[in-house]
Amino acid sequence: MATTLFRTAPTVRAALRASSVKPAFTALASTTFTRGKATLPDLPYDYGELEPYISGKIMELHHKGHHQTYVSGLNSALETIEEAKAKGDDIQAAATAPLLNFHGGGHKNHTLFWENLAPNNKGGGGEPDGALKSAIDKDFGSFQTLQTQINTALAGIQGSGWAWLVKDKSAGTLQVITKANQDPVTGNQIPLLGIDAWEHAYYLQYQNRKAEYFKAIWNVINWGTVAQRLEKA
Repeated sequence: MATTLFRTAPTVRAALRASSVKPAFTALASTTFTRGKATLPDLPYDYGELEPYISGKIMELHHKGHHQTYVSGLNSALETIEEAKAKGDDIQAAATAPLLNFHGGGHKNHTLFWENLAPNNKGGGGEPDGALKSAIDKDFGSFQTLQTQINTALAGIQGSGWAWLVKDKSAGTLQVITKANQDPVTGNQIPLLGIDAWEHAYYLQYQNRKAEYFKAIWNVINWGTVAQRLEKA
């Protein structure tokens, strides 16, 4: 994935410094940009390949509809901030920072999410192995305990949000955290695995039975991607 920082970086930093929103910009460093604009990433699998665990209709709507909305919103926020700073309007730039956090976080989170998934015949499902398994066993006791902690965290989210398995660089351990809405994982915490608890991720298929979705998604988790992120963390 591209790691190019786009040319509006100083403007974005200035807007975030002027606001009370926690900086989301650093969390966008690994998202895909083309000539300064965020772009919707292609998926490495077809929409229907995650069935029966996640329906093709949900995947198409989630990717082409919801994720594209975050991409468009991020680009719009960046343009607004750029224009405001060019006019010396720091107040307008700061006022746009929450939109940058929301749409930028949504773009980042979903980009990571798609990479966390894979069909069964392309590495999805099963259990982690190697160094990732060792780290999970060390910090959680077992893979089953990790699953339980993440599913409990997901069930406890009020409204919309995400549950994440992260590497805390300060503590040197793996941890389970939640984030409200589209707030990105930032700071010393490195996102390894994210599960979307927004209704748009499951409602067409599971309706109000979200616990079934939380259980089913483990069948298409791409542990190879999680292991690669841990190695780089």
